Amino acid sequence: MTKSIAKVQTLLNRERGATAVEYGLMVALIAVVIIAAVTLLGNNLSTTFNNVASQV
Repeated sequence: MTKSIAKVQTLLNRERGATAVEYGLMVALIAVVIIAAVTLLGNNLSTTFNNVASQV
């Protein structure tokens, strides 16, 4: 009985480790998307503000 409980606990511990890795990958992917969006929006906003400033 205790051997089967130990096996179940081992499996649960492995799943926790895999989930932490998956969460880490998701966070990294979200960070890359945010950085790309901010870079693109920053360039577009800079161009827009420069156009408005030159027209004023």
